Order: sequence, then structure tokens, then C-alpha cells
Amino acid sequence: MAAQNRLSINQWSMRTTPCEQFISAVAAAGIESVGLWRQNVAEIGVRRAAGLVRGAGLRVSSLCRGGFLTAPTPTGRRAALDDNRRAIDEAHQLGAGVLVMVVGGLDPGQSISRVRDAIPQTIAELAPYAQDAGVRLALEPMHPMFAADRAVISTLGNAVLLAEASGHSSVGVVVDSYHIWWDPQVLDAIAAIGAADRLLSYQVSDWNLPLAPDPLLSRGVMGDGYIDFTELTTAVAATGYCGDVEAEIFNADLWAMPIAESLALVRSRYESLVAPHL
Repeated sequence: MAAQNRLSINQWSMRTTPCEQFISAVAAAGIESVGLWRQNVAEIGVRRAAGLVRGAGLRVSSLCRGGFLTAPTPTGRRAALDDNRRAIDEAHQLGAGVLVMVVGGLDPGQSISRVRDAIPQTIAELAPYAQDAGVRLALEPMHPMFAADRAVISTLGNAVLLAEASGHSSVGVVVDSYHIWWDPQVLDAIAAIGAADRLLSYQVSDWNLPLAPDPLLSRGVMGDGYIDFTELTTAVAATGYCGDVEAEIFNADLWAMPIAESLALVRSRYESLVAPHL
């Protein structure tokens, strides 16, 4: 597949656009793939969303999100596992081969190392169910500032070790530029993930300053911030990764634009800064 055709638009890059309109606009823009979010799909129902995606001739690069598996009580843990099985079912219905796993944070007083070390066992409970559904589970390391509330996995190196410790080939890793660009070992970690055949998703956005009051919304359009997409994308390409590249940009200014303009901007930056290095 040509690099220009591998762009996927994550639904939260156009967060203010309702699900049905989002799918229609992406197809009208000539972009071939979308990354969907469970809560947005729920607005119209999984069956209808799946039909709209198929009718528009689109691929679903990933479904976001599963995870939040770090509940400290048995009851909370069971509820999380049940919700993740539902997420796997939804991914299967939508034709998404990847379910992004934001593994969860911790409660005050918990040991982050113990919470983190328990993840492989929990993931291993879900992996056979996912494998039977044709869905791979992609652990997403997040920037350390999100370790307390969203993801106790902060580096790609740790993510691949935990994926391997699950004992299942269906478990892999997301490389998200926003979360991992700062890591001095990032290039070696990408190579290790590729060697283990566990690179399941490449997501791109830039790191902008000043940070927004909610740092999660500080993602910029590629080229507006500090990330070297030549270096990261070349490392991803060297692994043999040939899947979609998802633009996942949580940014209020982008959301405020008419969707045709925002899609054109994201596509232009992808084609100039990312696609040449795939």
C-alpha cells in the first residue's frame, strides 16, 4: 500500500463531529481509514457504525479503548475484564484488528511497580478471547505525567517486556509519538518491538507548548511542535510495519475548524512530514 494511502484519522482528532458525520467526511476527503472510539460509536450503535464504515469503503485501524485493568478490588477487576471483553466484541464487529489498551493508573497508596507487574497476568486472561475474535491487544505506553491516572506503562521498552510476559503473540504495543518522543531509548525500543513482531499501531501528533490546562489536549498537528517525525517514522518503517498511521490529535483549535479544513490540514502535514519516511 502506498504511503499516501496509509493515513488514518482518529475520531478524536475531529472530536466535536458526530460519529456518522465523521465517517462520511473522512470518506469524502479520500482518506481510507479511521480510528474509532467506543463512546462515539455508542452514539449510533456498533452495528450501524460498522455498516457505515463498510458502506464508505473505509478500514478501521484501531478501536479505542480497552484497558483500565488496575482496579485494586476483585469486584473492580472482574468488571474491568467484562468491559474489555465487550470492547473486543465491538472491535470484531467493526472490523478493527487492534484494540488500544490504556492499562490504567493506581489509587493513592498503591505501589506502582506492583500494579505494573500485575498487568501481564491480567492481559493474559483477555488474550485468548481476543485471539478468537481476530483482535490484537495493543498496550499503549503514555507520557509519565499520566502514570497516576491513566497508564502505569510509560516507556516502549517496558511495554514490550509486559507484552511478552503475557505469553500471547496477540498482545503488542502502540507507538504514539506524543507519549514516547522524549525517551532516550526510543529508537532501540522500536527496533525491539519490531523484532518481536509486536508493533501493532503507529499514532502521530506533535508535542506543543505551552501545555494546555488539560495536558492531554496539548497534542498538535505534525510540524507545529517539537517531535522529529523523520527519526521516529524511519525507525518504525525499519521494523517492516506496513499498517495504517493514525493521526490522533486532541487539540481544541483543530476541533473548532470546519471538518473539511481540518482533514485537509492533517493530510497535508502527514504527506509532507510522515509519508516520505515510510
